[in-house]
Amino acid sequence: MAKKIFIGVDFGGTKIMTGAIDDTGKVLGTPVKVYTGANDEPSVIIKRITESIEKIMTILNVPVTNIGGIGIGATGPLDLEKGTILECPQLPTLQFFPLQDTIQKYFNIPVYLNNDANCLILAECVFGVAICKKNIAGFTLGTGIGCAVIIDKKIFNGATGSAGEIWPSHYQSGIIEDFISGGGVQKIYKSVCGESKSSLDIYRLAVDKDLNALKTWKIFGEHLAVPISWTINLLDPEIVVLGGSISAAYPFFKASMEKKISRYVCPVPASKTKVVLAALGDHAGFIGAACLAIQNN
Repeated sequence: MAKKIFIGVDFGGTKIMTGAIDDTGKVLGTPVKVYTGANDEPSVIIKRITESIEKIMTILNVPVTNIGGIGIGATGPLDLEKGTILECPQLPTLQFFPLQDTIQKYFNIPVYLNNDANCLILAECVFGVAICKKNIAGFTLGTGIGCAVIIDKKIFNGATGSAGEIWPSHYQSGIIEDFISGGGVQKIYKSVCGESKSSLDIYRLAVDKDLNALKTWKIFGEHLAVPISWTINLLDPEIVVLGGSISAAYPFFKASMEKKISRYVCPVPASKTKVVLAALGDHAGFIGAACLAIQNN
């Protein structure tokens, strides 16, 4: 009997990245990356997803019967019971669309859906930097802030599927995502020097040792320490994982983040709980989505 493979789809407002793994986490073939076209008609976007899955199958030369399942990590919020995308501003034409059922009917094999941040952190727990841990918390830092809770190597979804959705939590003059996001980095930089630059440009300036950029990342680290501290105190995880595009700036906000965490976390976890960077890079999203299928196979 041929060994089953598992396909994962990392589905966001900007890109769709699809790849396959075996049950050891080994990436098989070359992942497929296409632009989402988030304002296109649902049928057009769904076709991009199905074609990317079919392309993976063609690359690997495997029939549908060899696929153990398909996992999708999608930008939320989601209704996990119905398998639908809810009011997601990044996917405006797919709001309340039955994503899981549509893909499942197309391929006639099991499809599993969860939040993209949850999938990224799940991947790190099952096959990545936290592979030896069972209970972890993780944050994805990018356009917004995502948070995931993994208990016994499985995603904790909560009562309504909203566990970890901390982005609208009140913080200072607004919500936490106003400060911990790409836009948050831009706002901090503007408050420091009065200029407007993208978070990527601010990162590049920090690499060149620009003082305003370095100060911006220091302040960013102090803000990030707040939700991390609350999460550690609440959940007492074995480890905290940071992923997402903004985590590339970790060397510039690590010290200020750790200093503030040490002040506001209970004494025992303050000395034991480490904050570490994700290790799977761009593959983490689809690997974590494929893990949904592995864990349900």
